[in-house]
Amino acid sequence: MSSLKGTIEKIRNLEAEKKSLLLEIGELQKTADAKATALESEVGALRDEIKALKNLMMASEPSVDRKQKK
Repeated sequence: MSSLKGTIEKIRNLEAEKKSLLLEIGELQKTADAKATALESEVGALRDEIKALKNLMMASEPSVDRKQKK
């Protein structure tokens, strides 16, 4: 019988650990999603900045140079 009690206790401990690990995984997934969202926003802002700088550079070039580039 003591073997059965030990097995039951082991199962309970493993179930408790599983629950804890699943909660930790959930929190880590939320953190990863938040980081991905922040990076998407940052990349979008950098793309917009590049586009604005390119437009600024094009606007500041003399019209003769622009015709030659086309």
